[in-house]
Amino acid sequence: MTAARVSPRFAEVSVGDELPALDIPLTRTQIISSALASRDYTPVHHDHELAIAQGSKDIFMNILSTNGFVGRFVTDWAGPDAVLKRVAIRLGAPNYPGDTMVLTGSVVAKEIVDGEGVIEVAVRGANGLGDHVTGTVRLALPRREQAR
Repeated sequence: MTAARVSPRFAEVSVGDELPALDIPLTRTQIISSALASRDYTPVHHDHELAIAQGSKDIFMNILSTNGFVGRFVTDWAGPDAVLKRVAIRLGAPNYPGDTMVLTGSVVAKEIVDGEGVIEVAVRGANGLGDHVTGTVRLALPRREQAR
């Protein structure tokens, strides 16, 4: 039996801490299914021929899917006791099938806000074309051990 995952405590985190990188293989199925799961039926996210007709080289990932992967990246590191406060992202190069997006991040700020230990993580998701997503995620971490 494995131990339950525990979130890092606010005092254990320092500005400059690096999050472990997360590789996201970009498959056609993943791009289409995540767009449909987020109820984004825009054809450029699932119709290859239409995407080409509109000037793209292929279908590409939608922003809601990207936002979900950014949230997953940070919460995989921060654990179950962390609370997301704000996700602010900007898209760049498209995520096309057959590539890999590598998410990286580091802690860039740490402060007490209304009694909560809040950190800010700068995130970057890059693929073979460059930066697909950049931004920041603010989250609250537990300040002391949680009662279970």
